[in-house]
Formats: sequence, structure tokens, C-alpha cells
Amino acid sequence: MNCAKPKILPPCTLEDLTEDELRKFKTNLHEFPVKPGYDNIPRGQLQKADVLDLSELLLDSYTQDYAVEVTAAVLRRCHCNPQAEKLAFYVLYLKMRSCSPLKKKKKKGLLEQLIQRTATVEQVLDKLLHKSIVNEEQYQKICSQETNQDKMRKLYKLVPSWNDQCKDQLKNALKDVNPCLIKDLEGE
Repeated sequence: MNCAKPKILPPCTLEDLTEDELRKFKTNLHEFPVKPGYDNIPRGQLQKADVLDLSELLLDSYTQDYAVEVTAAVLRRCHCNPQAEKLAFYVLYLKMRSCSPLKKKKKKGLLEQLIQRTATVEQVLDKLLHKSIVNEEQYQKICSQETNQDKMRKLYKLVPSWNDQCKDQLKNALKDVNPCLIKDLEGE
């Protein structure tokens, strides 16, 4: 199994920006106070960069994790909060997909916490049903489980067969229904 981190920022992070937001992002990125040991990307390179070039510049200038951190912080500075939130979910996704045995244990811990602490499974399922991520039969089978924990376990058995868009919809549904829980788990 190839566990290398992708050498691209997640889709829709910068692609969703308007032309004006992208211009502001580039300006703020150049002025962002980076950690010691890193340099700001030169203004000339930023000005002529399109979204893909900008993604490559970020990843070439910073480590993958730090590029994501810088991107999220600059997006917040530009008041592009929806894109910053998508990026936060991407970070959570990377944490949960990690291949390291230590991180797999942490992933299992995060997943188990999510299962144990999600109290509104039906609301999550409603969102997934509305987006056609689950069908009516799956919805009914999951809802027929006795406890919320059993419902979440049944739901998570479906996830490995989903594409990334479906997984993103699950994350979005969880965040919409349980924002405090997700924020708490992202902090771990």
C-alpha cells in the first residue's frame, strides 16, 4: 500500500476562490509571518501563479503539513472561511488515513470517539440520504440499530466502498450536525 502524502493541496481549496479572493490570498500569503526556517514565496512568483502553480509553490516552499497550515491561516485572514473549513477537514482526513502504526492507533481512537460521541446519527443520515450517498434501504438498516453507537458502526461499514466525494459529504454532514464534536476531535 502506498502511504505517501499527496503532493497537492486538496481539491477545491483554492479553486473555489473568486479572482478577487485569489488576488487577496496571494497578497496575504506573501506577507504571512512564516515560521523560522521558512521564507515567504516571492511576490513575483505569486502574482503570475494560477491555482495549480500556487499549490505547487506552497508545497515546494513548505512541508506538506505546514503548507496546509499556512494555506488555512491565510484563507482565514482573507475571510475565505468555507475554504479554510474544507482544509481543516482535509487535515482531519489525512490524520485518519495515515499509515503509521502509531497514527493508525490514534485514527482508531478518533473513529471510536466519533462513534461513541455522535448522538444525532439520524440527522447525519438524513443529509446523506438527501445527497444520495446512502439509499433508502441502507438508511433503514442503519436506523434499525438499537443504539447510536451501533448506527455509527453500521454507517462506517459503508465508507470503504465510497469515493472521496462521498466521504467528504459524510464529513460535511458530521460537521453540520456535530460542529463542537468535530472541532474537539480536530484539536487532538
